Amino acid sequence: MPFDGSLSERLPTPEEVRKTREATRALASMANKQGALSLRLKQGEGKEAIVELPPAVSRLVLDLLMLIGKGEAVTLVPVGAELTTQQAADLLNVSRPFLIKLIEDKQLPHHKVGRHRRIRAEDLFAYKRRRDRDRSEALRKLARLGQEFEDG
Repeated sequence: MPFDGSLSERLPTPEEVRKTREATRALASMANKQGALSLRLKQGEGKEAIVELPPAVSRLVLDLLMLIGKGEAVTLVPVGAELTTQQAADLLNVSRPFLIKLIEDKQLPHHKVGRHRRIRAEDLFAYKRRRDRDRSEALRKLARLGQEFEDG
């Protein structure tokens, strides 16, 4: 894929961060009680449009803007996407060899396209939810054991 200058391929500039923070504050203050946004868009020659964003979409837009406002590069991944092993490893913040081990240990489903492995984004996100849930549970158990040790 050729470099197109999008924020999935680079960090935002200081100017982009500043403007995004301003936009985030303005939009967040204008959301209605349910979280929906109504945007009035203007174009030079008097052209105008009003766009109604439902709460879930408004939240996604605000989340995206908040990340950019923090100086983050952002990539949107549709749930139905098929990822390379490197893309999947990057999303999990693990090495590619570690991801391959997850596949070989049958912890992460995949299929092959020619000789190359592909992971459905939906399967990757499900694995990530399980991993995060298991980590949280282990942390709760560890805290409970620590408390028992201090009390005992």
